[in-house]
Amino acid sequence: MVAAPDGRAAILADAPPFLASAGSGDVLAGLVAARLAQPHEPRDAFAAVCAGAWLHGAAGRACGPGLIAEDLPEALPGVFRALWGPG
Repeated sequence: MVAAPDGRAAILADAPPFLASAGSGDVLAGLVAARLAQPHEPRDAFAAVCAGAWLHGAAGRACGPGLIAEDLPEALPGVFRALWGPG
């Protein structure tokens, strides 16, 4: 669940349980920070956390059970290709 002080809230209902792995939260923090660092995006922390959490979950589903944190960044290109096509 993501919640903002202004009352906005979002639930990521399909995040896989195997994301509960050492270092996985660090990857999530990196995804959120990368989103906030984009110069063409508004600095909306709630939207950045929602996007990061969704990407984190999608990468976790792509990796499958037994993932380690280092697997998640390697899964992201496949997640992006599934969203936008090969390029």
